[in-house]
Amino acid sequence: IIPSATTQHQPTESCAGRGATLDLRKIPSADAGLSPMESCAGRAWRRGQRKIPSADAGLSPMELWCNEAQERYVLAIAPERLAAFGAMCERERAPWVALGVAQDATQLTLASQGGPAAVDLPLPVLLGKMPAKQITAQSVAPASTPLVIADDIATALHRVLGLPCVADKTFLITIGDRTVGGLTARDQFVGPFQVPVADYGMTLSGFFEPCGEALAMGERPTVALLDAAASARLCIAEAITNLMGAPIAALSDIKMSCNWMAAPNEAGEGVALYRAVHAVGMELAPALGIAIPVGKDSMSMKTAWQRDGARAVIAPMSLVATGFAPVTDVRRGLTPELRGDGRLFVIDLGRGQARLGGSALAQVYQQLGTVPPDLDDAALLRGMFAAVRASCDAGSITAYHDRSDGGTIVTLLEMAFAANRGFVVDLSAIGASAMAACFAEELGAVIEVAPGHETAVRDAFAKHGIADCLVAIGHSVDGESITVQHAGQTVLATTRGPLHQRWSALSYAMAKRRDDAATIDEEYAQRNAPASQRTVQLTFDHAVDVAAPLIGGAKPRVAILREQGVNGHFEMAAAFLRAGFDAVDVHMTDLLDGRRTLSEFRGMVACGGFSFGDVLGAGRGWAASFRYHAALREQFGTFVRRPDTFILGVCNGCQMVTQLADLIPGAEGWPQMVRNQSEQFEARLSLLRIEPSPSIFFRDMAGSWLPIAVSHGEGRAQFAAATGADALHASGGVSGVYVDGTGAPTQRYPENPNGSPRAIAAVTSRDGRFTAMMPHPERVQLSATMSWAPAAWRSGTAPWHSPWMRMFQNARVWVG
Repeated sequence: IIPSATTQHQPTESCAGRGATLDLRKIPSADAGLSPMESCAGRAWRRGQRKIPSADAGLSPMELWCNEAQERYVLAIAPERLAAFGAMCERERAPWVALGVAQDATQLTLASQGGPAAVDLPLPVLLGKMPAKQITAQSVAPASTPLVIADDIATALHRVLGLPCVADKTFLITIGDRTVGGLTARDQFVGPFQVPVADYGMTLSGFFEPCGEALAMGERPTVALLDAAASARLCIAEAITNLMGAPIAALSDIKMSCNWMAAPNEAGEGVALYRAVHAVGMELAPALGIAIPVGKDSMSMKTAWQRDGARAVIAPMSLVATGFAPVTDVRRGLTPELRGDGRLFVIDLGRGQARLGGSALAQVYQQLGTVPPDLDDAALLRGMFAAVRASCDAGSITAYHDRSDGGTIVTLLEMAFAANRGFVVDLSAIGASAMAACFAEELGAVIEVAPGHETAVRDAFAKHGIADCLVAIGHSVDGESITVQHAGQTVLATTRGPLHQRWSALSYAMAKRRDDAATIDEEYAQRNAPASQRTVQLTFDHAVDVAAPLIGGAKPRVAILREQGVNGHFEMAAAFLRAGFDAVDVHMTDLLDGRRTLSEFRGMVACGGFSFGDVLGAGRGWAASFRYHAALREQFGTFVRRPDTFILGVCNGCQMVTQLADLIPGAEGWPQMVRNQSEQFEARLSLLRIEPSPSIFFRDMAGSWLPIAVSHGEGRAQFAAATGADALHASGGVSGVYVDGTGAPTQRYPENPNGSPRAIAAVTSRDGRFTAMMPHPERVQLSATMSWAPAAWRSGTAPWHSPWMRMFQNARVWVG
């Protein structure tokens, strides 16, 4: 069974050692003129390939069967379940075809129409034992030279902050949807200013319990130019030190996926790969007690071409390790955001060696150095994990940031950026020279220890045998001041703002080339200005569930409506279930085929996503199903005219519902949603202020502003008349606006992520029954899923739900 739209895949039966007979006449194809497979029955293939779903009509039969596109899946379905599977595919608009059957005979047959089989092959030919291959490889000494830096710390830091592996990655992060599913408990952005310095990602396992999963990565490719085994050890260790801020119960809970990359046929690279794999697989992983159940390899990391002679680029042997583990309570995860009242410590597993080989500092001076950092003893990493975990469980550590690219100075600066604070530190104890102390990338971390907990933290590190790895270095300060001392000398005295601008300069330059230049200039100019931070004001008590008196009675039914490409229905259903509704999954095909009708429901909720891939314009194709299908148009009209019904449209659902404003009573003057002013998809944590309006969802919430997830590419409100925005405001039809950190409506980017006039983010009908909004309240229905929230909201004693649950509870109260 092959659902979906392009191709990959050999038959799954081969993996089980069983044969298969597949009929090529059933294979979908888009092109009757495909070229024949030279070695098989050409014309028979041409006739049979017509139904293969493919975006490229010119693919030959061999290409259709053998290409490595990722969007096709092969499934083995029990014959008695085939009809049910087909019905699911039809409901979801997923192309599929039954290709054939598995059989006991060890023969793979691809039948052909009117000729011999295109493939008729004994499986042992494919699955027979491959002969052992002997490989001879030679070592090559690294081209190392002593590191020579003539500049001072400030000049070197300026260079390092601009290196891509160190610099701000905002331009890459904000264009990806990080909140879909509503279960993201930690994304890349940290703190009220949303600085991308998170060490790990974390998700919830469900909407009703705080347990979840954490994931982090490690990589040190430049170190492999000096010592491949050290590079591999550092890679595994970095993934683990990144994960230490997450509430993982035991080191053995961490599993690794290893992606090996090399050009093993090149001189020295085969030996480098062998040494790296041996160091990880035979030594480090067993010593740490962790498993590596999955991974992959890319053994063709060389590109060669002819241009004024032979040219080639050869990538060094490298490992990218992804660590993942279950977490006990996502609310207990630490971030690099400084709290401001504790003392700063460095956890230095290098024990003062401060080795600079293969570092970011060396790279920005086009040098390599001689001796790289390494994990000298696996017991050090085991001890660090145990000590950090015990200290976190005791509430002793208030901020944590892994030390890697850029060294201790960059680690400290990223913590300061996230908290909008300065610091005063003395790094004498972690390096013989100021340059090494600042920029060495030895394994470890910087932690902030809560007042009164220093002795407990020192005891924890001593208990686990690494007391000498814990070094007190200073404290953070209010304001902008950055001071670094070494051996009694002040080696760096500056302010945070210019350093943050330098760190973000690369992201700014990349985004300006790609996006609307004016908006990018605006964001860069006021980065970390007071008005750009996230703040909160509530005019209601979100601990009170106003729908609680109705729980236990009959549950009104709400249609969680979706179309092909919609992906925000799970979190929407969870919000309405939590508020006391009976949330019913309704696909548009259910309405079109008569399996469901809107008359069954009190509410209809159009969810977020990308209906029809937005190729017809955001929400337009979805709306057309209601507008141009006579039965659905009549059904929709009947539904909205009933006085006891409501509609909520969010994101893609907002785009769809606003397209139907002329069919909705009281929605006159609603805007259409068009391309964001930045000309880019925007995924942000914005601030939304609730406006006085008749919306049933926002009753008693007016005047509140609080963080909300934004994920859209076409969310800018566009009115037919120049005065449309003003008129809608005057009529009370605007129920939500984007605001800055002071609570004032704003046109400034990115606080207003799409450039909507008058900062419009949500609209409502005259009677309040129909509301459409671009931001996603359902994705932040839990405080734990906000990228930033007041610390009190994420504590174990705070309500599990966020203040945004009030709007769903209000809907339940309105229904009665």
